[in-house]
Parts: sequence; C-alpha cells; structure tokens
Amino acid sequence: MFFQQATGINAVMFYADMIFEEANFQNSSLASVVVGLVQVAFTALAALIVDRTGRKVLLLLSGTIMALSTSLLGVYFKISVTHRNNSSDLRSSADMMDGPADPLAWLALLSMGLFITGFAVGWGPIPWLLMSEIFPLRARGVASGVCVVTNWGCAFLVTKVFHNLLDLLGPDGTFWLFAAFCGLNVLFTVICVPETKGKTLEQIESHFQQSLERQTLDSGSVQ
Repeated sequence: MFFQQATGINAVMFYADMIFEEANFQNSSLASVVVGLVQVAFTALAALIVDRTGRKVLLLLSGTIMALSTSLLGVYFKISVTHRNNSSDLRSSADMMDGPADPLAWLALLSMGLFITGFAVGWGPIPWLLMSEIFPLRARGVASGVCVVTNWGCAFLVTKVFHNLLDLLGPDGTFWLFAAFCGLNVLFTVICVPETKGKTLEQIESHFQQSLERQTLDSGSVQ
C-alpha cells in the first residue's frame, strides 16, 4: 500500500490540470478527461486479464511502465524549463504568454497517459486484490484495516507534500523521484510479492507457513 501511493498517483490525479497547465497544454481540462477515460478503460482490461497473466507479471509490467513514463515527464519538464530560461532573454513575459503552445506538450500528455495506463493495469487494482488473498482468515479483518489506513495515510502525505516537492526539487526532480519509487516497486515485486494466480486461499496460507518454517530452521542452524 505504501508503494502504491509512493508512485505519486493521487498527486498526479488531483493536480492533473495544474500539471498540464505547467506543460502549456492548450486545453488542460480536456487532457484530464482523456487521462480519466484511459484509467477506466485499462482498469477494466486488468480485471479481465489478471487471472490469465498473473498478479506478479502485471505488477512488474505496471511498475516498469510507470517508471518509464514519470522519467519521460521529468525529461519534458527539464527541457521545458531550460527552453523557457533560454527564451526569456529574447522575449518579454507578455510575449511568452501570448506565444504559441509548447510544441512538446504532446510529450506531457503521452507520459501522463502511459503513467495512468501502467497504474490501472497493475499497481492500482492488484494490491487490493492481494490484500484479500494473502492474509489468513484469523487476521484478515485487522490486517485489512491496517492496509487501508496505510494506503490513505500515504495518499494524504503524498498529496500534502506534492507542492513542497515542486518547490524544492522542481517539476522535473519531483517526477524523477516518483520514477525512482516506481523502480523500487519493481524490485519489491521481484523479491517479496508471491504469485497467487490459480491458488486457493489454503494454498497461499500454506506457502507463507512453509516460508516461515524455512526461516525458523535457517535461523536455528545459524545459531
């Protein structure tokens, strides 16, 4: 749940209009609608294919796409800021406001679309699915509550500090930070996330029980 929010998804969605305005996109409201439609479409797609492809595969694909897209968004803002700084010596601020739209604004829209696509097929729905699968029945109520509190607590934190990150790191640095967390998502998935496709709840619980027993035996042999 921490890694889901550390991708910056809620900050991106809440401030989509602001991000597109910063990117000099001519119709930021329309761009936000397009992003929302992409999220709905690919969330539905994920629901259809998750039992065929597997949870882990979709999480790896999702994290990779999000890391790439946020990196591209950071590159866009870096180029945009550099271009504006170089142009400011030649044009007045009034001229810049009345000038043509940023020719690279399409890159911001493409990057946002890829980010939402990646999130919708993996790190959006699958953590909630795994939450219902990996907890044993005796702990499911409390553990699920802890997960929900963690998720919304992290959502509040990321949304709250998003403006501060923009001031501190700039738009490019902020999205590169999110890209780094997306990369950590991939690493976390490879190391820690079990594949639960096609397994019953009893088989999943047995998997964790066997892992715990192996760890206990390993620690005992070391001692």
